[in-house]
Amino acid sequence: MNDTPDRPEPILGDLDQIYYWTRDMNAAVAFFRDVVGLTLIRREGEGWAEFDAGPVRLALHRSDDPPASGTAVFRVEDLDAARRALEQRGAVFDEFVGEAGGFARFATFRDPDGDPVQIIEYRR
Repeated sequence: MNDTPDRPEPILGDLDQIYYWTRDMNAAVAFFRDVVGLTLIRREGEGWAEFDAGPVRLALHRSDDPPASGTAVFRVEDLDAARRALEQRGAVFDEFVGEAGGFARFATFRDPDGDPVQIIEYRR
């Protein structure tokens, strides 16, 4: 039952996955496995790959001309420590460290196709 009059009944379930388009599947798989540290759970040749990213899977889809992609955001306990660890693995971060309304800080780095990936630390 919908208890908010101006909001329609939900028809969608939980978010299942986020996927990025990529020109180079091998480079993208290596990045999310070896730099970000996700576990590869399924790969279908050069066309598709899926990673265990907690309750939502992160996937890669091959394309010679990728459209604009979204942003995967990963929660961390300590933004500065996570950033240092990712940089040691080869991640290159944008200079800007953002604030989200005083309740979180975030930092952005890029995958091999230039798509943004973020880490976010929520204030306690």
